[in-house]
Amino acid sequence: MSETGASPLPATPPARSPLFRAEHFVWLTARVLEQRLFAHHFLNGGADQVEIALDAYRNEDGGYGHALEPDLRGPVSQPLHTGHALRVLDAIGRCGGQRVERVCRYLTAVSTTDGALPAIHPSQRGYPVAPFMPIMDDPPSELLATGPVVGLLHRNEVWHAWLFRATDFCWHAVESLEKSHPYEIEAAVAFLDSAPDRPRAEAAAARLGRLVREYRLAVLEPERLDAYPVAPGYAPGEHHFPHDYAKTPSSLARAWFTDAEMTRSLDFLADAQHEDGGWPVRWRQWAPGTALEARPVVTIEALRTLRAHGRPIG
Repeated sequence: MSETGASPLPATPPARSPLFRAEHFVWLTARVLEQRLFAHHFLNGGADQVEIALDAYRNEDGGYGHALEPDLRGPVSQPLHTGHALRVLDAIGRCGGQRVERVCRYLTAVSTTDGALPAIHPSQRGYPVAPFMPIMDDPPSELLATGPVVGLLHRNEVWHAWLFRATDFCWHAVESLEKSHPYEIEAAVAFLDSAPDRPRAEAAAARLGRLVREYRLAVLEPERLDAYPVAPGYAPGEHHFPHDYAKTPSSLARAWFTDAEMTRSLDFLADAQHEDGGWPVRWRQWAPGTALEARPVVTIEALRTLRAHGRPIG
């Protein structure tokens, strides 16, 4: 232990390893939050420092803003920012207590009439936002925004009145999906992986897996990208792969893919690291700053996915 009580950092990762290259990229380009997250996940950094960095994005209403999710600019709290904050807190084992109680009060305040979350709350109006994220005066509930939040709260055994109707909304949304798109499927998986009713979740996941394969929503042959359609409204080349749905081997989505398909997917992910050490952003880019801020987020998630599936990263 050092004099400050912090655990010593490990030796630098092997030169030219994926982790070594990513570390250089993060120190060169990332926001303080992603620098702290990288250190926490891969360099024995403390959770306290991540939490302090995350506080810069928190607002008095209990939600999070200030472009925490890079495609939404401005100071106002938004469901997508707040979901991002919960993912950070979950990743460092701090998703509970008074902080999450305040978050739940914010979620209650911005929910729609059916108790779930809109993707974009109309308070965003007047601030820059990605053109593919429309602002509406009376936005509908979205599984995209609600599913990951509900899943995280259940995984962390958070119980709050907001969760009851939001959970019911997620079940109905997931079980009524007939057609969908990759990000919505990812949100459904995030809910199902932690939903309390496990037999129901497993049945719903199996049905979604059939839908993903029927509509070719996952690239199973990375060498034949042109054979897989890109969802309407997505950027050219904005494909999704098995590893995007099954971020860990324990995910219900892992059963959707054969071992060979998962191996090809993880090979593709490992090979996607750029020479500068970072992974690319595949969704539509609309401003230089947003891409710069998003790449370290994507890079950390790529490394975590590879490590979770047993791939060496350095």
